[in-house]
Amino acid sequence: MEINIRKAEARDMQDVLDLIKELAIFEKEPDAVIISVKDLIQDGFGEQPLFTCFVAEVEGKIHGMALIYFRYSTWKGKTVHLEDLVVRESYRGKGLGSALYSRVIKFASEENVKRTEWVVLNWNKDAADFYRRSGANVMQDWDTVQMDADGMHAYLQNKNML
Repeated sequence: MEINIRKAEARDMQDVLDLIKELAIFEKEPDAVIISVKDLIQDGFGEQPLFTCFVAEVEGKIHGMALIYFRYSTWKGKTVHLEDLVVRESYRGKGLGSALYSRVIKFASEENVKRTEWVVLNWNKDAADFYRRSGANVMQDWDTVQMDADGMHAYLQNKNML
C-alpha cells in the first residue's frame, strides 16, 4: 500500500471535516463539532491562514489528516501545536498515522521551532505509548484548561462576582 502525505488544499476540507467528526466520535464527543467546510476553507486558506493541514492518501482517497498551527511559548519562542491527527478507523494500523506524525515533526523542524506540542486523552493508551516510543514527553503534571464561548460570556457578565 502506497501512502501519499501532502499539504491539504481547500478542495480537501469536506474529507478533513469528515475525519474531524470521526475523531469526535472516537473521543466520545459526537455532537461537539460545530465547524463547517466553509469555516475550514476560510480559516485555512484565506489571506491569513490560521492552520496548516496535511492529508494522507491511499489510491487517491484521503484517509487521514493532521492539523497544526503556530503558537508562541514565553519560555521557548515559536512552537507548533498539533491540534488533531486522525486516521479513518478502517485504515488504522497501516502506517498512515505514523507517516502523518513524521510529516508534522519534519514541518516543525523545517520551521526551526523549539517545541511541538499536542494533547492526548489519558485513556488513549495506544496513542500515548506511541508518542513515548517516538521520544515525546507525555506530561503527567499539567491539566488542559478550556472555556467555551458560553463560559466566556458568563464570566464577562459576572466577573465582578469573583
